[in-house]
Amino acid sequence: MKNTMRYKGYTGSVAFDAEDRIFHGRVLGVSSALIGFEGATVADLEKDFQNAVDDYLEMCAEQGKEPEKPFKGSFNIRLVNDRHNGATDFRRNGASEKG
Repeated sequence: MKNTMRYKGYTGSVAFDAEDRIFHGRVLGVSSALIGFEGATVADLEKDFQNAVDDYLEMCAEQGKEPEKPFKGSFNIRLVNDRHNGATDFRRNGASEKG
């Protein structure tokens, strides 16, 4: 089962509230704004998600600010020197990405 949707590079979570009988979610990876959406049907949910992303992008354009990119494709971590050297040696000696 997949509990996310994607649109224009943004990912939205998907949940169902059985008590209220409604689907809802929020755009993930954007910390400058809470972007929520909902719908009574899957089609309504998808449409509201797309509208929410479009509204966010439009708001950023109107304010002259760059929209947040939820995942830039980089993953940065800090290691102590010994671990960094060990990881570099491990890769240099022919270890594959799959281990």
